[in-house]
Amino acid sequence: MTASEVFVAPARPGRSPCPGVPTAGSSSSTAAMGPRRSAASSRGRLLLPLLLLGVSGFFQSYAVEVDIKDASNATCLYANWMMRFLITYESNNGDYKTTTLNLSSSVTHNGSVCGNDTQAAVVAVQFGEGHSWSINITKTNETYQGDFITLTYNTNDTAVFPDAKRKGPVTVLMKDPAHPVQLNTVFVCHNSFVIEEKNTTQIFWNVTVQAFVQNGTVSKKETRCPADTPTSAPTVPPTIANVTTASTTTLSPAPTTAPKPVENPDTGNYSLKSGNKTCFLATVGLQLNVSQDKPLLININPKTTVADGACGNTTATLKLNDGNSTLIGFTFAVKNTSASVQKFYLREVNVTLLNHLNGSVISSADNNNLSKWDAFLGSSYMCRKEQTLQINENVQVHTFNLWIQPFLVEANKFATAEECIADSDLNFLIPVAVGVALGFLIILVFISYIIGRRKSRTGYQSV
Repeated sequence: MTASEVFVAPARPGRSPCPGVPTAGSSSSTAAMGPRRSAASSRGRLLLPLLLLGVSGFFQSYAVEVDIKDASNATCLYANWMMRFLITYESNNGDYKTTTLNLSSSVTHNGSVCGNDTQAAVVAVQFGEGHSWSINITKTNETYQGDFITLTYNTNDTAVFPDAKRKGPVTVLMKDPAHPVQLNTVFVCHNSFVIEEKNTTQIFWNVTVQAFVQNGTVSKKETRCPADTPTSAPTVPPTIANVTTASTTTLSPAPTTAPKPVENPDTGNYSLKSGNKTCFLATVGLQLNVSQDKPLLININPKTTVADGACGNTTATLKLNDGNSTLIGFTFAVKNTSASVQKFYLREVNVTLLNHLNGSVISSADNNNLSKWDAFLGSSYMCRKEQTLQINENVQVHTFNLWIQPFLVEANKFATAEECIADSDLNFLIPVAVGVALGFLIILVFISYIIGRRKSRTGYQSV
């Protein structure tokens, strides 16, 4: 992939039973609801805004168009859609509130890739004050299908979360419920549809997507979502007024196959960028230990793992997606140890395992009360020995050959490392062991010398 384009514009208003609310089939401002794009959209021109009425008043909803190019500058992935999010969070006084997160007028697309037979295509956008959204799309011989969706919202955004008790990025992972789409076919959904997970509700409408575009030309053949079938009544993108609770995902049982002996995992190198500058470096081998019905060890393969996340001044998140549907997120934070000294530490780890056959959740675990891997801000943390992170009673994360720096990366290189106690003990024990061995050797030489001297004296006396 050598080039890509992202256009963001307010949606053009259509007729609706309710003033200001889009009807089914209303057009995106940057593209018609089909594969053909207008001249206006190709220039990314802003059109008239659509004001959507919510409980808290009027807000503006923007449409996004992403056109990913391959090495020959041909379109390989095309997406045009509108979305917004309803998020329930805990306020400082302990109450739970629901807020609306909208796309801003400025959207970036770092991390979007074309994909191929072995690597998933990715549509990724970043917007607002540290918010991001992405979808992985996988391919078979005849179809493509959304695999999982990742939403990261930042409660430091006081315009959206004015009184959030928990500060920093929060990542929610969910399975895309859409059915497979035939290759060389565009997926279109004018009506709104909702995906709920944990405390979030994601609303999509005016969606046009084609992954793995053939010959650089978006297809004219369409497949419609169930909401667009003739029997469906036009739907309205939900607001806080009509969506107030989020569903809870029911976890499927853990796999029942007997565990096989698993070797230590390969070590992978991962990094994140902010603009053109590397802002996060990690080298680590990862192994999961999931024990529900029966223990299951899973090695994370760095060759099939994609890194995503977000950098910040006080929080940073690294999200790893293994091609085997294993999702791991690490969140780091900065703490003040004194008036002038700051350290970073691992604050949260979340793990999600998806059934490779049907996409159901096998296991989901989160621990947001960790205090591990701390080092002075501006340095890195290293631990070559195996470490274990207890996520919950059923899930552990084992790390090997860890070297990580989530803040203040300079010149794309690790800073001086602070080693873990286990490595320090190892470095201390080696010279001690050598010294002890040399001491024993000296004692043996001395004893041999004494015995030799006695024998020599005895011999002279006999003469």
